Amino acid sequence: MNYVFGPVPSRRLGRSLGIDPVPIKTCNWNCIYCQLGRSIPLVNERRDFFPPEEIIREIEEALSQHDPSEIDWITFAGSGEPLLHASIGRLIRAVKSMTRIPVALLTNGSFLHLPDVRGDALAVDAVMPTIDAGTKEMFRKVNRPHPGISYDQYIDGLVSFRKEYKGKLWPEVMLVRGVNDTEESLRDIADVLRRVKPDEVHISLPVRPPAETWIEPPDDEGLLRALAILGGSARVVHPVDTDFDMGGFETAVDAVIGIVSRHPMREDEIEDTLARWTPGEVKEALAELQASGKVQIVERHGVRFWTSASLYYPGREKSERTAPKSKRAAPKNKRTAPKNKHSRS
Repeated sequence: MNYVFGPVPSRRLGRSLGIDPVPIKTCNWNCIYCQLGRSIPLVNERRDFFPPEEIIREIEEALSQHDPSEIDWITFAGSGEPLLHASIGRLIRAVKSMTRIPVALLTNGSFLHLPDVRGDALAVDAVMPTIDAGTKEMFRKVNRPHPGISYDQYIDGLVSFRKEYKGKLWPEVMLVRGVNDTEESLRDIADVLRRVKPDEVHISLPVRPPAETWIEPPDDEGLLRALAILGGSARVVHPVDTDFDMGGFETAVDAVIGIVSRHPMREDEIEDTLARWTPGEVKEALAELQASGKVQIVERHGVRFWTSASLYYPGREKSERTAPKSKRAAPKNKRTAPKNKHSRS
């Protein structure tokens, strides 16, 4: 499938069936910790990157292949900012008409200042925006947004949405050691959270390969400081064990490629996954995966991650020296949107 993936294990949502309505790494932020590397170029124009009818058709097909008990949530997320898709409201309404499984929206929240976007998002059961910064200076440092995005407008949009929204509002705060985990930065974030009035605050850690090589999660002291300052509704969301749904793929290699395009995997996770599919043939499958030209290996703090070859991570030179030459070239992406001045080439 091109737009629907999983169910995949989610740190916050259990078994989540994902809907990805934008091309890979299409975002208006360029967060320093993003597991999908840098956003090149930044995209801040909303449009129908893919026909809504095609996405809806895949959602219907995916739901027909799974018993409702196998899916805890249906989540608009994936490889970019889902609210960039101009027909997101139509997609949300279509899902709500198909099933009683709750629907979640993972978003950076930067479009919620628009009344029509807020209206679209009101229909989902849980909205999980990003709040990593309590000042415009920290916002520029951590989230590195498109120049057309105003910090005050972004926060005001979240406040306005909270006044209208009756569902679960669960902001995510991604903490980076020495950046936004200091007492001053956390108190700034707490001030914003008091304005937004969330139901819960989810503290996350950059455990997947961050875009920048120097990113590290906070230490225990930093986490305790965050829990104390961000309030009683805050909790740390820890990683879950990998247990991906591999249905819908002809081979294990195809399945892994389909997963890592949106969710980088540690090398040991890759090996465990392949061992379940191809017992005794893991080495051969790894070699085939590398030779496919569709993946790359990114090393962060001594851990090797496998991810899509079309994503950009600085500091890959060491990994590239050990990889087959065929892996260095980015493959053609089947999920390519029609080109305009803002689209990815």
